[in-house]
Amino acid sequence: MNMVFAQLKSLLVPVVALTALAVMTGSGSPPDALDRVHSRGELVLATTLSPTTYYHNQHGPTGMDYELVRGFAEELGLELKVIEAQDLGELFSLLEAGSVDIAAAGLSITPDRARHFDFTTSYQSIQHKIIYRRGETRPRQLSELAGKRIVVEADSANAELLRHLQEDVPFLDVTELPGAGVEALMALVRSGRADYTLVDSNRFALHRTLFPDLDAAFDAEASSMGWFFRPEPNRRLHHAAQRYLTRMKLSGEVAKLERRFFRHHDRFDLYAARSFIRHRDQRLPQYQDDFHTAAASTGFDWRLLAAVAYQESMWDAGAVSPTGVRGLMMLTQQTAREMGVANREDPRQSIAAGAAYLRKMHDRINEDIPEPDRTWMALAAYNVGIGHLEDARQLTARGGGDPNRWQDVRQRLLLLSRPDYYRQTRHGFASGGQAVVYVREIQNYYDRLVWLDQHNGEPAPTLLAMLH
Repeated sequence: MNMVFAQLKSLLVPVVALTALAVMTGSGSPPDALDRVHSRGELVLATTLSPTTYYHNQHGPTGMDYELVRGFAEELGLELKVIEAQDLGELFSLLEAGSVDIAAAGLSITPDRARHFDFTTSYQSIQHKIIYRRGETRPRQLSELAGKRIVVEADSANAELLRHLQEDVPFLDVTELPGAGVEALMALVRSGRADYTLVDSNRFALHRTLFPDLDAAFDAEASSMGWFFRPEPNRRLHHAAQRYLTRMKLSGEVAKLERRFFRHHDRFDLYAARSFIRHRDQRLPQYQDDFHTAAASTGFDWRLLAAVAYQESMWDAGAVSPTGVRGLMMLTQQTAREMGVANREDPRQSIAAGAAYLRKMHDRINEDIPEPDRTWMALAAYNVGIGHLEDARQLTARGGGDPNRWQDVRQRLLLLSRPDYYRQTRHGFASGGQAVVYVREIQNYYDRLVWLDQHNGEPAPTLLAMLH
């Protein structure tokens, strides 16, 4: 008898589960995507590795698309699971097969994609830029690309755009390369293996400092980016995402994320970019072990410490400023004494002391401040002093801003040089604008070092083979 009940129970359990899911839909219809994610307790995202969408830094996964989707998952009360596709072809295959719930990777909304997938309202707009080598004749229009080799990533919006443009310019020589990221495409153009490539404007903004010998010739077309879903009769998950993105845009949160991830890349200096690449190849290797050692003892990412050192001295151990600070981390005499440094021009001592001093600033800052904002504020304190940082945080709170958000505090730091503001503070006048620039430049160098550390900047041999 017990065996009979056990068999009946095993048959009834899936029936009960399906009935419960049917009740969730409110109509007795089969469960849809929203039911499935709640049943699993997680939202599964397909994305690709890119500094504009999803990557890892010292604080874990981040990127504009990742942060947006993570917020959506939290709103639904779900955990976020990320599946990193190797290329766009795999990403869309995962979505089409139903292996993921949503695809977000800076995906442009295009006519071809719209025939296969549902997509949300746009959350960002970009331009598709034609990239060429500086020193070569700059093309001004599409007809001038005829007969030249153009490389793009297979399955990308840029590849689709060129296929349509070939109807008007039939002699375009286009090679679509599977899995070719922006850095690989730009490396092919830099090396002369290709004449041109197409790159989205936001990706170009982040990568141009790594490829200072390349520039944008002209904009081929504009497009909008959205999240993609597998088409279903009941589109409740899609509609929930649509409502979420609309609120995020109207509240200004999307704009804040754009400033967070892209603002410190909006200034381009050709000479500085070339110098950074040269110094990264020639100077950084001498001190890399010391940065690793200091990172291990302080808990910071070694690339962050290296970025600080580059901002301070351009990795010149003998650097001396007009005010007397010196060495790789440009320590003052007072800081050197405080940190026990006997010789400020000794690279190992300078790096260790600079890292320890940054850790000291970080530890003094309110631990309720989330990362990465706490690190950015520690860097500001490293530059302008902890007292002035706290003054700026108090001004932020008085002005209705969030004193735990770097983007809000940085605006008040700029006010510390104005008498009508610094007279309200405990520590008085400060060159807050200098600290803001200081943090912005370190963010810029750090992003470059993270990306260069993960990618050698050269296209894979398999991609090169496809060009022959």
